[in-house]
Amino acid sequence: MTGIFGLLMVIKAQSQMLWHFPKLVFFVSDGGCMSGEQEVIGGELSAENGRIVVKLERNIGHSPAKVWEMLTGSEELALWLAPGKLDARIGGRVQLDFGNSGTPIDCRVTRCEPHRILAYSWSSGDAPERPLVWELEPTDEGTRLVLTLSLPDNELVPIACAGWDSHLEMLMAALEGINIHFPVERFRVARSWFETQVR
Repeated sequence: MTGIFGLLMVIKAQSQMLWHFPKLVFFVSDGGCMSGEQEVIGGELSAENGRIVVKLERNIGHSPAKVWEMLTGSEELALWLAPGKLDARIGGRVQLDFGNSGTPIDCRVTRCEPHRILAYSWSSGDAPERPLVWELEPTDEGTRLVLTLSLPDNELVPIACAGWDSHLEMLMAALEGINIHFPVERFRVARSWFETQVR
């Protein structure tokens, strides 16, 4: 955790949640965050039918149309997630190639309402499905983006949460025209913190 000056826990109570899920605010000294001051890690977890449902949220100062483009366009996906293509229609194919750093994704779109909802599985072939849903809601400032993940209840939950949290930071940067590498320090801090939340 090199470069972290301090940790500040901000409690966000959610009575219906399986865990009361605070936010983690951490300060970095090496310019590793976009604001230059602090980064926030947070989310909500609940248990449903033997799976862990995770919600990660971002408030974005861009229109739903712009955010949708980042979620579906081949050139845009490569900026923050992985090279590949996504055919944004029900039954459309989703193919993403993470190279040596992850499993290739090859699945079908299950829900598609342009600029509002996009759903598919984070899986390939005969692998167990890991459904995810992107929801976009217009706000006065731009867009409220909520990513909902349905994960097997196992030791990989903190890794998945930290990975998506990190890719969301890359999405936020890409929307501002900034190309950043995968934020490894943020991932490490997020993974450790998510581990404390699912114990």
